[in-house]
Amino acid sequence: MEIGKVPESVLKRSIFKQIHTKRPEVLVGAGVGEDCAAMELAPGEVFVFSTDPITGTEKNMGSLAVQITANDLASAGAEPVAMLLTVLLPPSADEPLIRTLMQEVDEACGKLNIQIMGGHTEITAVVNQPVISVTGVGKVQKDKLVTTGGAHVGDDIIATKWIGIEGTSIVAREKEEELLNRFSRSFVETVKSFDQYLSVVPEAAVAVKHGVSAMHDVTEGGIYGALWEMAEASGIGLEVDLKSIPIRQETVELCEAFRLNPYLLISSGCMLMAAPDGHGLVRELEKEGIHAAVIGRFVEGKAKKILNGEDTAFLERPKTDELYKIYE
Repeated sequence: MEIGKVPESVLKRSIFKQIHTKRPEVLVGAGVGEDCAAMELAPGEVFVFSTDPITGTEKNMGSLAVQITANDLASAGAEPVAMLLTVLLPPSADEPLIRTLMQEVDEACGKLNIQIMGGHTEITAVVNQPVISVTGVGKVQKDKLVTTGGAHVGDDIIATKWIGIEGTSIVAREKEEELLNRFSRSFVETVKSFDQYLSVVPEAAVAVKHGVSAMHDVTEGGIYGALWEMAEASGIGLEVDLKSIPIRQETVELCEAFRLNPYLLISSGCMLMAAPDGHGLVRELEKEGIHAAVIGRFVEGKAKKILNGEDTAFLERPKTDELYKIYE
């Protein structure tokens, strides 16, 4: 396609027509020539904003873009309402690619009742593969707002579902042929399907209802990076039992095959929570069919300890995510 903004015909045919979810809060949504979107909220509600790009994969990126931004909003205790998309495509991109991308976005938004209320789509030689940047808007009652830095000394640390599931799914899709030389077809299909677990919106809703001090979704840098960030933001230390961190055996095997550290692997779908009664919160999550585990607690001081039997290690500052090793 030609460099520049996509033609109006493509905009109408392959972008606007793929957007189906509508929200009553959105007063002005996506349309030709509209420079801004507009929302209206009820008294006592506050806006929550988050923005994220997808650059590490081309597979299923429309869905990933929505899921990751919705997860950020959920970690603040907010209900995701609407999103704005910026899509940059190389000149080699064609209209079917745009349509497929928007269909992925629309499907993911439909599942979470999110409206795409605007955006920008452009063909540019500055990129050599598709890049999506999403800005999400959520709403929450002011007294229910949750932050990453709200953990208190004595709070339990809870991890939902399993670590590494996003990275596992991405590696499986990016390296499918290579995996089929090592593993069975059923194994590969199983790990590819891990993307079904990427939303943390359901567990965030349970946590807010039960009572939670802080939440943080586990993304780039893996569980170790997220633990560091949560402790730093809260200004306290932590102690975590390595063997209590939930991980799927499939993730272990895939990481061994590619020499990746699963504790430093991108992990959307896993939410870290701090709560005074972690075991009670785990029971509430399990009632909703969401696997969760208490993996440690927050403590006084600044030390961030990982306990493994008689051994103790100290967390370091977040490093480059292990996922990028598969592209080297």
